[in-house]
Amino acid sequence: MKKILLIFTLLSPFTMAAQPSISEVLKAIEQNNTTLRAARHSTTAEQLGNATDIFLPDPEVEVGHLWGNPSEVGNRTDLSVTQTFDIPTLLGMKSRVAQQQNDMVQWQFEAERIAILLEAKKYVLDAIYCNAMLKQLAIRQHHAEEFLANQKKMLDGGECNIIDYNNAVLVKVKLDADIQQMEVERTGVMAQLERLNGGKAITITADEYEPVMLPPNFEEWFATVESKNPALGYVKSEVELSKKQLALNKAQNLPSFSVGYMSEHTPGEHLRGISLGVSIPLWSNRNKVKQAKAAIQAAEAKKADAAHQLYGQLKALYTQVAGLQKTVLAYRQTLPDAHNCELLEKALQSGAITQLEHIAQHSLYYESIDKAIEAERDYQKAYAELTAYDL
Repeated sequence: MKKILLIFTLLSPFTMAAQPSISEVLKAIEQNNTTLRAARHSTTAEQLGNATDIFLPDPEVEVGHLWGNPSEVGNRTDLSVTQTFDIPTLLGMKSRVAQQQNDMVQWQFEAERIAILLEAKKYVLDAIYCNAMLKQLAIRQHHAEEFLANQKKMLDGGECNIIDYNNAVLVKVKLDADIQQMEVERTGVMAQLERLNGGKAITITADEYEPVMLPPNFEEWFATVESKNPALGYVKSEVELSKKQLALNKAQNLPSFSVGYMSEHTPGEHLRGISLGVSIPLWSNRNKVKQAKAAIQAAEAKKADAAHQLYGQLKALYTQVAGLQKTVLAYRQTLPDAHNCELLEKALQSGAITQLEHIAQHSLYYESIDKAIEAERDYQKAYAELTAYDL
């Protein structure tokens, strides 16, 4: 009976994973992942680059030296220093455009961060699944060893034939192969986690999943996560950027001004004073306003499509998770009362069933346990994908 109870501890909805927790593993991966490290540097570089064009133009210094002909005329030296100014409104608009561009870069980084952490979380859940299966297989292997030893005694005592003994051997061999295969799968999963953790090994000892429960109302839940989606956040920022770019392009139709110092030196004369200038953008800004308006329309269309696609994708995933949740709960409620292991042992000892029937009935029960653990894993992974924006 104790062996049977060990099986069902894996199916309890209130079990907690052993250390380290999933959040601790993901926190370590976020710090150590080399792809994210490179993305952080790229994000910083892009954001600094967006801020390079928001300052005043560089001042211009011009020096001229002219030789007189005939020489009696003397030489002339000119000096000019000029600084061009944009109107203050234009400078503020450029700064706001740069900030909006930085927001878009940050959304791109957030999308990459979530993708990597979701991949890591799924591998952690796979590792827990492998641990749970290895725990189950170890219990079955122990039972198979006892069964094989008993069959050997019966064979030696003439109470069973060689066929029954060989069947017991085959059961043991299959379990050994299943354990080896599961260990290989677990090794591969842990290698992937080590890769995501920047080459540093991670220990996952948990064989029980952390409890999760689907939000009861999709519409209410969607309203809380919509703002966290990087793809939607990016296109929303793109709309705002297009609007700010339109305002900037309109403002660039205004003239710019320059002020400077001029000096002219000739033999016997030295002239100096200030210079004022104005630049009227008659041709350089042509069609920029039209292009900015078209960009707003395109960005609005992309935003509407992104919102529609996100809603549909999450709705479908929510439905999938809801179905898996029902399956998991059905297993949790049914399996603890459906085991017949003790009855099968008594039936075999009394001769009511054959050894093959005994093995087949055990296999059916074990298959149900395996399906239950697989359903739990699939439920956990689908839930992780659904709630990825909270990582």
